[in-house]
Amino acid sequence: MNSLKRSLQEVAVRNVTALVRRYVDDGRFPGTVTVVAHRDEVVLFDMYGRRDVERDRPMTADTIFRIYSMTKPIVSLGLMQLYEEGRFQLDDPVVKYLPELGRPKVYTDGSVRESIRDMTVRDLLMHTSGLAASNGSHPVSLLYQDAGLTRTSDLTLAELPALLAELPLRADPGTRWIYGISTDLVGRLCEVLGGVPLDEYLKTRIFDPLGMTDTGFSVPEASLSRFAAAYGYDDGGFTLLDDPLTSAYTQQRTYLSGVAGLVSTAGDYLRFTRMLAGGGSLDGTRIIGSRTLRFMTMNHLPGGQDLAAFADFGGETKRAGQGFGLGFGVLLDPTVAQTIGTPGEFFWGGKASTAFFVSPADELVVVFLTQLRPSASYPIRRELRAAIYASLDD
Repeated sequence: MNSLKRSLQEVAVRNVTALVRRYVDDGRFPGTVTVVAHRDEVVLFDMYGRRDVERDRPMTADTIFRIYSMTKPIVSLGLMQLYEEGRFQLDDPVVKYLPELGRPKVYTDGSVRESIRDMTVRDLLMHTSGLAASNGSHPVSLLYQDAGLTRTSDLTLAELPALLAELPLRADPGTRWIYGISTDLVGRLCEVLGGVPLDEYLKTRIFDPLGMTDTGFSVPEASLSRFAAAYGYDDGGFTLLDDPLTSAYTQQRTYLSGVAGLVSTAGDYLRFTRMLAGGGSLDGTRIIGSRTLRFMTMNHLPGGQDLAAFADFGGETKRAGQGFGLGFGVLLDPTVAQTIGTPGEFFWGGKASTAFFVSPADELVVVFLTQLRPSASYPIRRELRAAIYASLDD
């Protein structure tokens, strides 16, 4: 190991493990798995705490987590594989492939009007489709909920376009970045253009080639002992929200959500992110072209704007100095974002405080997994960046 790798490993072990273990020791997180890879070598793989506090089960390397919105980059990449095959163009109107979604209506100040244009495939990948979140409090989100569109819905993706055709958008396509259900329609496009259900498509095109054996839309019975409990923030501590033995994830699910449907392990997601860091290939297996991936991880917001300027609803993601590509957040300017990092880093996270980021310039990959909702409970993602980037010795 050269001096740079030794320095990174020693400082990462000291800074990062101290940070995340303090969260567990203080009773804020039940348990964590933290992985840091540099120049394609894992320099830190730390497991700490418990995956199931009630049953006193320790956190292990093969613990299965609900990754929620870390599903989005996977499904977005799946659709872009079909782009490489010439199955669609980014400026194609979605109605070309999902005929139910002709010129949509838009909710404005209590009334409904016709939208200025159709949504495009790129709008879905960028979250500029105008679609709202299914779990929000906006009037359009409430309409979704009244129509039965929730994260535990028994709908199928095939039924989703017809349901959405009866409901207005939250904004005109292309005018605002809204963290809504766009990626569920990205998943439906994978089905329509790929010719198979989304779970089969991802397994064949991404999971099996990468060896992501524990990633899917449900947890098989044989793996239930490895499935983590999910917790919610409670006055500085946490309370049980989803028991792993009775969770909806223990059953085969009909609604294969591209927004937040997958479970995975640190090892599996590390393989996905190492593929991203490798320009689209891992261990000689190419998943997507390097130029396609670079295109996906550029900032696509109009005029080079950041999320703070262009987002209408972004929750924790509404950050200055951060842009958005096709399924990934992108760091534009660390000084504006007020977080250490390297421009060009791309990233995302999930609502249970999970996170990953990849810095191509630094040949750096980080995966952090825990199970505490909401993700805004603590600034762990920004703190991890400070601890990890401090480990790099230029």
